[in-house]
Amino acid sequence: MSASVVGAAAATVLALTWIAAGFWAFFFVGVAMLVGAAVGRVVDGRLDVRALADAFRGGRSSS
Repeated sequence: MSASVVGAAAATVLALTWIAAGFWAFFFVGVAMLVGAAVGRVVDGRLDVRALADAFRGGRSSS
């Protein structure tokens, strides 16, 4: 699937959540989607958790 299709599906889920359950449900579904995406990137090896932690702690990056 292309990024456009995934983005449209995510936007649809969030919009329907907001309509059906209100703002706070929309907010928590959005946070859950972000956490799920981050976990998926870690599992795929496309997100280096150590480098991310170093960046938040003020460590130097290699790039």
